[in-house]
Amino acid sequence: MMGERLVMQESLFYEFRLEDHVPPDHLLRRIDRFVDCSGLRQHLASFYSSMGRPSIDPELMIRMLLIGYCLGIRSERRLCEEVHLNLAYRWFCRLGLEGKVPDHSTFSKNRHGRFRESDLFRYLFEAVVQRCLDEGLVSGEGFAVDASLIQADANKQRSLPGSDWQAQDHPPDAPRAVREYLATLDEAAWGAATDVEPKFISPSDPAAQWTGALRGPAFFAYADNYLIDLKSAVIVDVEASRAVRQAEVGAARTMLERTAERFGLKPERLAADSAYGSAEMLHWLVDEQKIEPHVPVIDKSERQDGTFSRSDFRYDPETDAYTCPEGKTLTTSGRIVNEGTARIYRGSTFDCAPCHLKEKCCPNTPTRKIPRSIYEHAREVARSLAGTPAYERSRQGRKRIEMLFAHLKRILKMGRLRLRGPCGAQDEFLLAATAQNLRKLAKLITSPAPQMIQGA
Repeated sequence: MMGERLVMQESLFYEFRLEDHVPPDHLLRRIDRFVDCSGLRQHLASFYSSMGRPSIDPELMIRMLLIGYCLGIRSERRLCEEVHLNLAYRWFCRLGLEGKVPDHSTFSKNRHGRFRESDLFRYLFEAVVQRCLDEGLVSGEGFAVDASLIQADANKQRSLPGSDWQAQDHPPDAPRAVREYLATLDEAAWGAATDVEPKFISPSDPAAQWTGALRGPAFFAYADNYLIDLKSAVIVDVEASRAVRQAEVGAARTMLERTAERFGLKPERLAADSAYGSAEMLHWLVDEQKIEPHVPVIDKSERQDGTFSRSDFRYDPETDAYTCPEGKTLTTSGRIVNEGTARIYRGSTFDCAPCHLKEKCCPNTPTRKIPRSIYEHAREVARSLAGTPAYERSRQGRKRIEMLFAHLKRILKMGRLRLRGPCGAQDEFLLAATAQNLRKLAKLITSPAPQMIQGA
């Protein structure tokens, strides 16, 4: 018999609990026990007035933002609509059935105001990292560092040549992204990272770097820098920077120092790709931080023209001299050249001129010259580690950071930023990294039996 549609009739009373309608394996239920907002109000207390109309609950806004970044809901307008309709989202936000969802404009006002002034997103991220430490997901023995380009919210069709955009042309009431850029001109991760004038600049987001690093059409981008622990691929720090190598290396140093300060974590070894293999970076790791650099060395000393390379000469640290293949000595005056980064070792004309190997050594100069970095000791340490079992483990473990970036872009849909300026990029990267760590906790830590929530 064909059933007949029943016309819905409103009931006078309902017995309904949100708790009963959120599945035990729902992502938000699994991460909820790792979201601790107990210290949120105390952290923000000095940024709220003691008088006036009560504000929107900051915990509600934080929980809504976590939903957006955990589930790849990039639009805050759509996020408000989804929280209004979805029972699981309401349960996670502690809203109940009749709770009012705030307007999407509230997020912008708080983000650019008290949230940014209090560095709330950094506080939230570090609270989740501390939870990962408490759960035993972080060993602190081996770290990996890398950066990924995230497209900026900047239209390349409206860009200007770098020579046409001058910092002094902008008044104090310039747009927020421009003011943030001007405030970072002297910072190592931003304006001071390189003195090379960019080819193009976006007037709406001048801190975004014009780059063609992905070997496709060039675009404006920021660099999202991750420092992860190799045990469970937990992100222990995150930093936004310009999308240039020098800025990324500077961000790596900042993250390592901050992780040691905030959590007392100092790794025994650091895995990275060749972008971090400069002499200065290796010197900082080996001689100053006492960290093993599992990093390929940037070395341009090998010659391709058939003449002897620097590796064909033997260095004696006791005499501070090189010995050529013919057994002659190359010495140095000790003067530092190349902008204070190297010493030059020279052979004698009495040795080089009559030498039968001169055509294979220095055919175009009277004597052979060899530059040696003042940080060559650190480079040699890095070379000696290459190929060891620990180095190979680090090389394999470093792939996990690339998987995190793939997850960030494909699952969390962070292929393009929504916010502009250095602060906007930092806010988005912090929230995304927080979401990834929460998902990691939910995946690796066994969930206990669901507990009843009073008033749900």
